[in-house]
Amino acid sequence: MDGPSERPVVRVAVPVPVRGAFDYACGGPTEVAVPQRGARVRVPFGRGSRVGVCLTPVARTAMAPDRLRPVTEVLDREPLLPRAALALLEWAAEYYHHPIGEVIFQSLPALLRQGRPPDAGGESLWALSPAGCESPAAALARAPRQAALCGLLREHPEGLTRETLADRGQPGWETALRALRARGWVESRPQGLPTPPSPQGRDVPPALNPAQASAAAEVLGAVGGFRTFLLEGVTGSGKTEVYLRIIERVVSAGLQALVLVPEIGLTPQTVDRFRRRLQVPVSVLHSGLGDRERLRAWLAARDGRAPVVVGTRSAVFVPLGAPGVVIVDEEHDASYKQQEGFRYSARDLAVVRGQQEGVPVILGSATPSLESLHNVSLGRYHRLALPERAAGAGQPRLSVVDLKRRRLQHGLSEALLAAVASRLGRGEQALLFLNRRGFAPALVCHACGWTATCERCDARLTLHRRAGRLRCHHCGAEQPVAAACPECRSEDLRPVGTGTERVEVALSGAFPFARLARIDRDTVRRKGALEEALARIQAGEADILIGTQMLAKGHHFPNVTLVGIVDADGGLFSADFRASEHLAQRILQVAGRAGRGDRPGEVLIQTHHPGHPFLRALLEDGYPAFAARALEERREAGLPPYGFAALLRAESADADAALAFLGEAGAAFAGERTDGLQVLGPAPSPMERRAGRHRAQLLLLSPGRPALHRALDRGLSALDGLRSARRVRWTLDVDPVEMA
Repeated sequence: MDGPSERPVVRVAVPVPVRGAFDYACGGPTEVAVPQRGARVRVPFGRGSRVGVCLTPVARTAMAPDRLRPVTEVLDREPLLPRAALALLEWAAEYYHHPIGEVIFQSLPALLRQGRPPDAGGESLWALSPAGCESPAAALARAPRQAALCGLLREHPEGLTRETLADRGQPGWETALRALRARGWVESRPQGLPTPPSPQGRDVPPALNPAQASAAAEVLGAVGGFRTFLLEGVTGSGKTEVYLRIIERVVSAGLQALVLVPEIGLTPQTVDRFRRRLQVPVSVLHSGLGDRERLRAWLAARDGRAPVVVGTRSAVFVPLGAPGVVIVDEEHDASYKQQEGFRYSARDLAVVRGQQEGVPVILGSATPSLESLHNVSLGRYHRLALPERAAGAGQPRLSVVDLKRRRLQHGLSEALLAAVASRLGRGEQALLFLNRRGFAPALVCHACGWTATCERCDARLTLHRRAGRLRCHHCGAEQPVAAACPECRSEDLRPVGTGTERVEVALSGAFPFARLARIDRDTVRRKGALEEALARIQAGEADILIGTQMLAKGHHFPNVTLVGIVDADGGLFSADFRASEHLAQRILQVAGRAGRGDRPGEVLIQTHHPGHPFLRALLEDGYPAFAARALEERREAGLPPYGFAALLRAESADADAALAFLGEAGAAFAGERTDGLQVLGPAPSPMERRAGRHRAQLLLLSPGRPALHRALDRGLSALDGLRSARRVRWTLDVDPVEMA
């Protein structure tokens, strides 16, 4: 029975994989003051101690007074997390049915999770001086170490500590730093400041076209209250310029803007453009920051010292001192959904945050998600259209290249190669897109048919010919390329299929004098490599661009007039019901890189299925017509956004344990079946074995969101008591984006 406690009791969120929070006593013999909501405390847990966050005082507790353990230390006299930030985290933990302690602590910088004080102090930072920012790259042509250090500091205008420079800099960085300091190109500055304004002159804003002006005016009219806008603009229509006009007004009113971008690769160029245009401090938040850098940015945002905050997915949780607007760029992008641990959607939480804090939310995309389009049809979101490209640029012309019975050179058709040659002859750039890195996705013995496969995954090994390695792109395992087939000892081993490395080899042979730039995870592993490659492209130092989805979105290459999609067939026959949506978005996003300047663009899509209904609908009628048809199919099948889904995943080293657990879980959920809940499975995952573990899943579908969550509340409580649960690792994914 719950009963009152003689001492004050507080409920504390502790970062452990257990749903719910824990009650602790304050005052009394411990002489620890009652902590405020949102403050960190140190509490005993198990045989050790943990840092936790105080949620609320408790009037009645289920714990017997003699079993209540005391709070041993209050780490924050004032709340570390403001009320609004903590409310969002609590909402997210409840909606995604994830332990509240893990939810809160994953949102905090690492140093705060460790119990360190919220102090961004420390040693001085080294950064480029105004003279260094304006210095031409050619001035360091004969000083490669100084040039490399300048490049690193350009990526971090807020500055880096000597410790970080030692970790990230090249050998000889200290000598380079002294030389740059003697030139007056670097300077030291105290920590704790957000990214300063650009030392360069302010960019002159272009004139808005009527659609841009109307969109900006509608959003600005909503500042001071909550409303969600879907800014649907074709690629190159100037969505970023609309964002900038809105942010300028918000910042001038003393408020802050939070801007989410889908990938780290888009962060530097976004920050640089914002700094040059807005001339205000900008905080940057993404997983590539060091612990101290992330803490400084987090505190600057929380304390209101950063008028603009730009970040990737996790930045949706950063506290703001004076929130004014939330912007989610490329809102359709699947990377906004966390796929490990706490599986939240940053896009959806951005909307919830706007509602809780009373600020407008802008979701921008050229190819909006079907969920967002559905919300427009229901009147929940207000659509703003940018139907034309900015500065009078025309839309690229899309056509298909039928690969059937065609001779291919490493996956490239004669038609595509001829189109590339035409662009090179005119001094223009061409971009070839293939969302598959490596040389070839399979290595096969021509004598007996043996295929190199991963020993830990149900997957083929990818050939990386330049490195002489076979690599698994799922678990990371790798091995040298064998000289002969292990089955029949034949030396006739042949690469099958095409990756970006193979396309690069083919183009090098076809156009030996062309300058190539390949951008994928293999070529930009080094810190700053992506920014350097993009700078080369912008400077016209590359004639042909080859890349994966890292090149497909957000980049402005005005001299690219041809885009070749090397293989469009991968997503045409997937078992995932979202595959066609994702493929349509990918095709149109990469197609949008063509013809953004004053010359027309062309897009060639290579396929063995030119008559596929999906491709015909997309090319003949455009994305809006495709989306309308896809939504109708989803409605008839009761799939999201017309139904609501949760995916229960389990994995185990034992081949049968995951299916056995999910079988019991399915029975538990079926026993709670109400309001049309469907329990589908269990079934092996599309890739049944990964990293040596066997995987399976159970899909729950409901026509109503409340009914689904009622079933989850009741069913999940039963899972903890299942003996089979002890033999597996299981996770719940509410509103799953990927079914793998």
